[in-house]
Amino acid sequence: MPGPSKRRGAVRKSSKKPAAGSGGRVRRGLEGKGPTPKAKDRPYHKAHKDQQRTQKKAAARPRKAKGDDAEWVAGRNSVVELLREGVPVTGVYVAEGAEKDGRLREAFRLAADRGINLLEVSKGELDRMTSAAVHQGLAARIPPYEYAHPDDLLDLAAANGEKPLVVALDSVTDPRNLGAVVRSAAGFGAHGVVVPERRAAGMTAAAWKTSAGAAARIPVARTVNLVRQLKAYQEAGCMVVGLAADGDLSLPELAGDAAYARGGLVVVVGSEGNGLSRLVAETCDRLVSIPMAGGLESLNAGVAASVTLYAISEARR
Repeated sequence: MPGPSKRRGAVRKSSKKPAAGSGGRVRRGLEGKGPTPKAKDRPYHKAHKDQQRTQKKAAARPRKAKGDDAEWVAGRNSVVELLREGVPVTGVYVAEGAEKDGRLREAFRLAADRGINLLEVSKGELDRMTSAAVHQGLAARIPPYEYAHPDDLLDLAAANGEKPLVVALDSVTDPRNLGAVVRSAAGFGAHGVVVPERRAAGMTAAAWKTSAGAAARIPVARTVNLVRQLKAYQEAGCMVVGLAADGDLSLPELAGDAAYARGGLVVVVGSEGNGLSRLVAETCDRLVSIPMAGGLESLNAGVAASVTLYAISEARR
C-alpha cells in the first residue's frame, strides 16, 4: 500500500519547529531595501573603482594655497612706490644679474626695513611669474586686495570732520582707468572709490601700478548693486551727480554752486565706451558735462574723474 516507508531511517526527523509564515518573524525580511544605489556608490562596481582612483590622484596633486591668487606688480618704479607707501607686499623678486641702480638699491633697503622676503630668481622664472610683463628685473607679489564697505567711506569723512566726497564707477572695465581714478581721488581729497562687484575692473596688479601706490592711502569699496548704493548715499544726505556729455549742468556751474560742491557729494563716472547706464543715470540727482573745445565729445574715465575732482577740490577750499 502506498505511503511513507516504515523502514527505520527512511524519513529525516528534525528537532526544529516548522518555519513561521510571512505574517510573523520574517516580516522585516520582506520589506523593500530602497532604491538601487548608483553605480559609483556600489563598492564592487567599475564606476566606483574609477571614482576612487580619480580621488586619489586629486589628493596627490598640490592644493592651491590661499595666497596663490595674489597679484604681481612689475617694474622698478612701481615696486619702489609700493614699498614706499606701505602696500602689503609679501615678497620682492629680483632677476639674476639685474643691473643695480638707485631704484633697485632703494627697493632692497625698503624691503629689508619692512622685513619683506627678498628672493633672487632667473630672468626666465621672473618672466613666467609676471606673465612676461616688463619687469626690468624687479617684481613684487601682493595679496588679494581687501575692499572696504561703501558705508565706511562716509564714516571716514565723518571721522575727519568733512563732507563726504566719493567717486563711484559705473562698469569701468579697464583696470588702468580704475588706478588713475584712485590716484586722482587720493590727490584731490576724496574719501574713497566705489566699484560694482560684477562687470567692472577690480584692484588688480594693473590698477595698483597705475595708482602709483595711491590705493594704499584711500579705500576702494565694492558693492553688489550700484544703483541701490547710490540711493543709500542719497538717503545719507549726499547729492549724486553723474558725468555725461549731454548733462544739463556744466562742471563750472557745479563747482560754483555751494549746495553741490561743498555738501556731501558722490561723483559717478561711466564706462569707457557707453558712459552711464540708464538706471544709474536716472538715479543721479543731476547730470554734469565737462565743457570742451575742438569738437571733442568726451574724455576717458580717468581723465574725466581727475578734471571733475580738481574743480570740486578748488571750490571746497
